[in-house]
Amino acid sequence: MEKLHIYLSQTLYLYKIYKVFFLGFFCLTLFPAYSYSSLSFEFYALSCPTAEFMVKNTVRSASSMDPTLPGKLLRLLFHDCFVEGCDASILLEGNGTERSDPANKSLGGFSVIESAKRVLEIFCPGTVSCADIIALAARDAVEFAGGPNVQIPTGRRDGKLSLVSNVRSNIVDTSFSIDQMINIFSAKGLSLDDLVILSGAHTIGSAHCNAFSDRFQVDSKGNISVIDTSLDREYAAELTKQCPAGANPSITVKNDPQTPQLFDNQYYKDLSAHKGLFQSDSVLFSDGRTRKRVMDFADDQNSFFQSWSQSFVRLAGLGIKSVDEGEIRASCSVTN
Repeated sequence: MEKLHIYLSQTLYLYKIYKVFFLGFFCLTLFPAYSYSSLSFEFYALSCPTAEFMVKNTVRSASSMDPTLPGKLLRLLFHDCFVEGCDASILLEGNGTERSDPANKSLGGFSVIESAKRVLEIFCPGTVSCADIIALAARDAVEFAGGPNVQIPTGRRDGKLSLVSNVRSNIVDTSFSIDQMINIFSAKGLSLDDLVILSGAHTIGSAHCNAFSDRFQVDSKGNISVIDTSLDREYAAELTKQCPAGANPSITVKNDPQTPQLFDNQYYKDLSAHKGLFQSDSVLFSDGRTRKRVMDFADDQNSFFQSWSQSFVRLAGLGIKSVDEGEIRASCSVTN
């Protein structure tokens, strides 16, 4: 029985490989890649029908080996879409690009995007944009971590511009007040509700100590004390242990101390218990404009998942490039 099981598993695996190859070759031959100025569902149905499967398989395989990747892939989408729109400008390498900004130095997940792109270029050359791969990978990362399966339209184009000078004015810093975050989100066409919902991304992932060090102070003897009284005392004490004075800059702390690798509503429960890691997290509970929404999501995970699905689509649809403005890169790190 064991040999039969192994045989069937191998047969199924080979079937999937052949299916990907022949369907991709067949459709690429009869239906060359088309260019559209707007997003649509099943955008690659004719030009690369297995595109989403190949991205999902890449994300699943990589995340199985490294459980920190879902958080990194989700963060990568935020940093891409909030600057220049969802156009993979964050992937371009070189002096003066977005990646060179210190705020982006801790980003990860690039190798997953590159791996998916290499596979897609074999079966569907010049067809699937790096921008779509980022969006699909973030979507799949959330699902892999236990979150909802979100259907998103595709057809994004890759941008040709990536400037470090555009980064700081367009991304949310962890020390921001709620009004500062509202201004950033509003400029993107996102609502106060979207702000609360998309902040739920912090239910997975981790952060370096300097991302929340402004909530503490160090005296001349190296002793750390809490200056942000909104933090739970025990949680604050735990953070000082994980990030002592003079700690190695590479040390990271889980965004959600309870279920750090599970995409769930625990983030909102943490906020309600005054255990938000960042100042930008804690203000969502302390501010009367957003507190009720936080409490609602803390009580109802299904409501959070439904709301997440809608806000995620809006996030992944920011600043889409037209055919004239964008391209389909052959390599994600450089323009054509």
